[in-house]
Amino acid sequence: MMKKHSVFRVKRQMRPAAPRGIFRLRTIWVPAQNAGAIRVSPLDFSMQSVYILPTASRQNAGKRRGCARKVQLRPFFILIKELQTVNVAQKILNAHVVSGSLDGGGEISLHVDQTLTQDATGTMAWLQYEALGVGRVKTDLSVSYVDHNTLQMGFRNPDDHRFLRTCASKFGAMFSPPGTGICHQLHLENFAKPGIVLIGSDSHTPTAGGIGALAMGAGGLSVALAMAGEPYSIPNPRIVEVRLHGRLRGFAQAKDIILHLLGKLTTKGGVGKIFEYTGDGLADLTVPERATIANMGAELGATASVFPSDGMTRIFMEKMGRGDEWCELKADDGALYDELVEIDLDSLVPLAACPHMPDRVVPVAELAGLKADQVAMGSCTNSSYADLKLVAEIMRGSHVSPATDVCVSPGSRQVLAMLMEDGSMTALLDAGVRLLECSCGPCIGMGSSPASAGVSVRTFNRNFEGRSGTRDAQVYLVSPVTAAFCALNGGFTDPAGWGEAPAKPVFPEHVPSVRHHFLMPAADPESVEILRGPNIVALETFAPLEQELDGVIALKAGDGITTDHIMPAGAEITALRSNIPAISEHVFERMDAHFVERAKAIRVGGKAGIIVAGSNYGQGSSREHAALAPRHLGIRAVIAKSFARIHRANLINFGILPLMFEDPRDYDRLGQGMSVTAAIDLGAGVIEAQAGGAGTIRLVHDLSETEMRVLKAGGLLNDVRSRRK
Repeated sequence: MMKKHSVFRVKRQMRPAAPRGIFRLRTIWVPAQNAGAIRVSPLDFSMQSVYILPTASRQNAGKRRGCARKVQLRPFFILIKELQTVNVAQKILNAHVVSGSLDGGGEISLHVDQTLTQDATGTMAWLQYEALGVGRVKTDLSVSYVDHNTLQMGFRNPDDHRFLRTCASKFGAMFSPPGTGICHQLHLENFAKPGIVLIGSDSHTPTAGGIGALAMGAGGLSVALAMAGEPYSIPNPRIVEVRLHGRLRGFAQAKDIILHLLGKLTTKGGVGKIFEYTGDGLADLTVPERATIANMGAELGATASVFPSDGMTRIFMEKMGRGDEWCELKADDGALYDELVEIDLDSLVPLAACPHMPDRVVPVAELAGLKADQVAMGSCTNSSYADLKLVAEIMRGSHVSPATDVCVSPGSRQVLAMLMEDGSMTALLDAGVRLLECSCGPCIGMGSSPASAGVSVRTFNRNFEGRSGTRDAQVYLVSPVTAAFCALNGGFTDPAGWGEAPAKPVFPEHVPSVRHHFLMPAADPESVEILRGPNIVALETFAPLEQELDGVIALKAGDGITTDHIMPAGAEITALRSNIPAISEHVFERMDAHFVERAKAIRVGGKAGIIVAGSNYGQGSSREHAALAPRHLGIRAVIAKSFARIHRANLINFGILPLMFEDPRDYDRLGQGMSVTAAIDLGAGVIEAQAGGAGTIRLVHDLSETEMRVLKAGGLLNDVRSRRK
């Protein structure tokens, strides 16, 4: 807990737009230097708070807050609280909070500066945005990327891309065409800034935390609402300090830092938390390395991961031609955190995550002798110039094992251009590596699937069962260096035999820009017609929450159910993301081939479908289809031991009750096919359900007042429409 500080009441203060260090409450700013002259009065807890930094942090008065845009000012009564020390996450949160308090629990709502969408989730997000009827986007910047469904087999994906292009043009977003690159790599290179709040309809949006942004993955509907000017709400996060000591040595890479953390904390260890990286170990970590770590914070279940903006950040942004957008952003000396994790970088060794979870981490040396059928390099985790340049140097003059299929997906056209200009791509091609498009590709099962029961070694972020496109594949997650040696040796070998570690690559003198590939929105939006193909189906309207749950358990699942289990990826299924009735036919199909048939029968019988699950239900991707498609099938409640953050939010967004066992042992009392009835009084906190022959089951929830209102309305879109009338 942070120590208490003096509190002041301010009446109708009007001041210039706040600098970084003077924090935002709704639309009011008050310079801290004025606080000493203000009369002290008793604390009124009915009023909101705005945080003020100490004198040492007040130098930047008059500058733009956190490198973000200026805001409209309006006067009203506020409270001011002076904090002695503040960390980076708190600085950004405080600068963007529009409701709620950072002092305790509950929910906070944040102003959003930038959004991103990608095509697998973006089509639905833009359909939802269009349904709001608000015209041009209200954010500083919104970008619509096409990087997932780039295999244009048949009309569905091309139709979605055309729809996204015309939506972006009409509604004021920038458009990144297929082949330009992976959204997170492109956003890091071109748009992300220190101090901003960015949300994206992809769970790996936290990648931008490597540049000092507070970046969070969210469901497509949440992103659509942010584009419409609505704030983004999250549970008040705990801030975890990850203190890095020393420096990486030998063949250890940034990927091994986050794999080590996953092995230590597990995929549940970050739920409800922001990870902030500190320590002398930051000195040698470049922005692309930091982005790798921030990217896989999503696998911890973290809300976000954030690094300070320092000299390394400045070097990167200058190389990207954006030096004028850089600003320093660091924690105050003695800043307080809720938890501390320390990592000794000097002692780290190359690591690998074993099938089928990113937290099943072992030293690579323990896998020596395991043959690899495939090596795939790229993804939003490890597709930077430095990553692939290092692979090229290791492979230069050698050839991949004839029994191992090896492919690479550069993160962007910029990365590809640099690799071509310095000869690195030639070295990779000469070594027998297959060059794929600048896209997500194999990471989401979009081509380059492994052979049956094959061992695939990947520089990606997830190795969930079946995600690669091959159900029985054994996927290992590793660093680019480890992947390179696996490719050359045909499998895992002991790093002790790899020889001398190559030097860390630096950016070439010439870094080409790819900004000319982005399409700007139309100057005259009225002239733009939104083009939609036959696979793009109009949004479904869901009924409000009923006062009584009268349902049947359609599925009982175990722990660690991922969104890939619920709504599989892959070329065939992902092409249906804009057609909810069609994609709903594939819900849980890799777990239970009869689930859809059973859920439909329950719905036809006039009952609500219920899913029962273990801990961390819905971990993984932000895909809202894992909630939207079950809702279409009549699922009205999920009863679990615990939920992953984004999926829990998506369930609420589409009117599905996320309930938890008061006693987790009651999970064992429930079974598939059981009837469950309960009076739904969300205000009571505890819901007593009658479950078939199991008797009374006590269920609880952690819903905020806003979330309860959304559920009662039948979902977030219904709620927003009613409030905007």
